[in-house]
Amino acid sequence: MSGGKVFGTTDDGQPVRRFEIAGGGLSAKIINWGAVVQDLRIAGHDAPLVLGFERFASYPAFSPHFGAIVGRFANRIRGGRFTLEGRRYQIDPDRPEANGLHGGSNGFSRRVWDVLVQGPDFVTLGLHDPDGEMGFPGALDVRCTYRLKIPGTLAVELTATCEEPTLCNLAHHSYFNLDDGGSGDILDHRLMLTASAYLPVDAEMIPTGVVQPVDDTPFDFRHARPVRMEIEGEQLAYDNNYCLAAARGPLKQAAWLQGARSGLEMEVWTTEPGVQLYIGQHISTEARGLGGRHYQPYAGLCLEPQVWPDSPNRPYFPQATLWPGQMYRQTTEYRFRMG
Repeated sequence: MSGGKVFGTTDDGQPVRRFEIAGGGLSAKIINWGAVVQDLRIAGHDAPLVLGFERFASYPAFSPHFGAIVGRFANRIRGGRFTLEGRRYQIDPDRPEANGLHGGSNGFSRRVWDVLVQGPDFVTLGLHDPDGEMGFPGALDVRCTYRLKIPGTLAVELTATCEEPTLCNLAHHSYFNLDDGGSGDILDHRLMLTASAYLPVDAEMIPTGVVQPVDDTPFDFRHARPVRMEIEGEQLAYDNNYCLAAARGPLKQAAWLQGARSGLEMEVWTTEPGVQLYIGQHISTEARGLGGRHYQPYAGLCLEPQVWPDSPNRPYFPQATLWPGQMYRQTTEYRFRMG
C-alpha cells in the first residue's frame, strides 16, 4: 500500500510519504521515514505540540530523532557490545568506538518504513530488519500504529516478532513543547514522574549500574515541579532513565507535563518498565522547524517509554531479549487536555 502524499525522496531514490490523520480533537502528520510524527496539533491551541521540520531534506541532515521510532535497541549499550546465547555481538561495527545509541547509525529512525494500512484516524507502518543489520542477530519484523482517539490521545502501538533470539527495545522519540511549539524553551514546564528511582550515568551517559532512589536528589519529580533545576548557575542536563517497574506490564501512568503559559497538559501512559527523560539540551540545527521556528537547546523535551538502557549488560535490569514464538508488544499513550 502507498497512499498519502510524497513528502520527499531519500538519497537512494526511495519516495517518502506523508499521511494526515485526525481524531479525538487532535490532528497529526506522519511520514514513513523513521515512522516520524512530523506534526501534532490539538484544537484550540495554535502551536504544534512537537518539534519537526517542514522539509524532508532536513530530517536526514539534521534531525536528532524528532518524532521517530528508535530501535532495534532504544537508548545506549556500553561500547555497542553485548552477549546473547553465549555469542558476543558488536552494534554498528563500522563505528566500534561509539556506544550503541538508538540501534546505531542506520537504526529504525533513519529508514523508510512500509505503509501497511491507513484510516481517517490511524496509520500502520511496518519494517523488516534483516539478520545482521547494524550487527544485531536475527531478522526482526516490526509494526507501528499511530492512532488518534478520544479524549485527545495519541496512541503508539508497537509489535515485533523474530525467528532467532535477538534484542528488541523500541521507543517513540517526540520532543514536546506545550507552550509555543519550540520558539521558546521547556524549562518552566511543570513535570511529574511516578518513578521512585532513576539510573545515574557516567561521563559517556551509560548507566553506572546503580538503581538510585530519587529521595533528596534533584531527580525527584514525584510531585510536579518545573523542569528548571540550576546547580551553581548551570541547568541540570537531564538525560536519565526513570525506573517504573521490573518488567513490562499493564498500561499505567508514568508522567504528567504542563505548559508554563498555555496550561496545556499531557499525561504519558505506558506498558514499559522505564521512561527516559531528555530535556533537549543538545538541540542545535541549521534548519528551520515547523512554522519557521529556530529551535534552540531546551526547545522540547522527550519522555521515551522503553526498557532500561544497557540492560543486555546488566542482568538485574528489565531485559529486552525477544525469543522466537514471542511477540513484543508496547502501548504508549500521550493524552492531552486544555488546562
